[in-house]
Amino acid sequence: MDAPVECVNWVDGVAVGWLAGVDGERAVEHFARLTASVLGASGAVVASVVSLPGGEVRVDVVASRPSPLPGPRAELSHWLRRVAQDGRLVALDSGTQGAAALADTGYEAFAGVPLYDEGGALLGVLAAFDTGTRSWSAQNVQDLSDLAETCAVELGLRSSEARAHDARRGAWQAPYEAKAATGRAHDGAQDLKGRLDRSELMLRAAELLGNTSGLHEVRRTVGELVSGDLKPAYVGLTLRDDDSALRRAVDTARGPAELEKQLPRYALSDDWPSAQAARENRVVLVPDRQTLVEGYDPQTVAVFDAMGLHTAICVPLPGTRRATLGTLVVAWDEPHEIDVHERAVLTAIAGYTALAVQRAAHLDERVTVARQLQQAMLTDLPEFEGLEIAALYRPAAERDMVGGDWYDAYPLPGDRRAADRRRALAVTVGDITGHDMHAAALMGQARSMLRQADIERADSPAAAVASLEDANEHLNIKLSGTLVHAHLTPRPHGEWLLNWINAGHPPPLLAHPHEGVEQLEEHSLLMHPGFAPSGVRPQYERVLRPGALLLLYTDGLIEHRGRGLDQALGHAERILGRAADENTALPHLLDLLADTLAGPEHDDDIVLFALRVEDQT
Repeated sequence: MDAPVECVNWVDGVAVGWLAGVDGERAVEHFARLTASVLGASGAVVASVVSLPGGEVRVDVVASRPSPLPGPRAELSHWLRRVAQDGRLVALDSGTQGAAALADTGYEAFAGVPLYDEGGALLGVLAAFDTGTRSWSAQNVQDLSDLAETCAVELGLRSSEARAHDARRGAWQAPYEAKAATGRAHDGAQDLKGRLDRSELMLRAAELLGNTSGLHEVRRTVGELVSGDLKPAYVGLTLRDDDSALRRAVDTARGPAELEKQLPRYALSDDWPSAQAARENRVVLVPDRQTLVEGYDPQTVAVFDAMGLHTAICVPLPGTRRATLGTLVVAWDEPHEIDVHERAVLTAIAGYTALAVQRAAHLDERVTVARQLQQAMLTDLPEFEGLEIAALYRPAAERDMVGGDWYDAYPLPGDRRAADRRRALAVTVGDITGHDMHAAALMGQARSMLRQADIERADSPAAAVASLEDANEHLNIKLSGTLVHAHLTPRPHGEWLLNWINAGHPPPLLAHPHEGVEQLEEHSLLMHPGFAPSGVRPQYERVLRPGALLLLYTDGLIEHRGRGLDQALGHAERILGRAADENTALPHLLDLLADTLAGPEHDDDIVLFALRVEDQT
């Protein structure tokens, strides 16, 4: 970006610079970044405006996102100047009549808003642009206007600071006049500083709540936002369960407050300030205890007293078709005057919270469906004479993380060439790439195709996986990932023959009682679209004697920040070795592995599958 240019405004006949140098540039640079982020635009700029003789204006870009700017700078400057001269919002995109004006400029959409100080003087322009086809929605325009108002406050503060600085610099020439000017500038700066703090709180609310992905995260973020700036004793969020009830959302990190313990759910018609705000869709102010005594349920007074509260405000969360989604409750433990600016801030935060709640509810519903889909495709384990089998699936700690991890176990038709037709067992543990519903759906397809291949080609696990990869290639399914697929065939004297292939998966662990644990390290490349190995993959085998313990798992068990794979595998081997020596029950073993190696905050799905050859003697 070009070096910032000192931009001049005239105040009481004195020229002052409201934005000059690197510090001033940094002060407004975050507005360009936030504007591009909130509007989902290719970029954004903050420009200064200087009035020239003859009614002309000069604009200088002082902050941009990205830097340097794409496209012809002259074309962008033209539209920035147009906003400054018209003194109003200018929005052009593919859906407007003015779209033709953007032809051959390198930009497909432009929207700019003028920035005014308290006295109505033009300070600059905040604008967003897109190099791809798009249309500005009404919400985009509103967001841009909100950001522009906040940006203007920031620039106004810089202007006041500049006036104070100039007044101090000229004090040796006119001490009394300079002192008065400094005082005026200081008072104005203090007022603007308070407004700026509140405006920046709204900006943070828009940015932070816009990135939440679940109701629990919305609740925590709202509490942290409001608590950090307004210093209340309590921040609460009530959400409508249906048309007649409200429930209190609890911050799981801090635990329920007294109010949330005593009344976790209540009727929309109850005489509570938060119910009234949601019911009547208006802000309800509780300035003191007496207001509760005179107008609300006696239980509200008891809870208010128990929590040591004095003042509260209940702001409805706006929904669709005039119905509210719930109420934002903010309370203080001492007298607190809620002025018009603070009320406006809380109303804006409630609006952003409502949008976050709607989005989180939609995401939670999708995640629930995906979890149900994933759970439905996890196999009920078969009973096999001579084998003890157990499996464990734990979803990622983050609820929106839905993955393609799976296990499977089913009887095979048997080796068609062998005289001994006792049942053989197929076992799979796999991990399809991705953490979304698409990955879960691909996992279901892979599981079904592998089962079908085993039924039709039960000769070997390698042949079954080759059939799966052929289908992946010819049907253009585009699944990628890793797996271990094995066949276990009974042998005389209680032994089982393990045949397996490993397509890029973590090594299975095999323990023999009192003989230690080995990693079955043999493997080939992972499965990937466009890659089909020539012929079948290499296949490996081991004889499992009575007491042998086999563990298959996905990488969520061993891959964690701050810990190496060798360290994790070594820990797993020690636990598995003790379990083999002590004949530990398999369900207990799997819980112990997951609790010890992954812990409660694991960020990936975990699948564990254990198999022990029973000693029949």
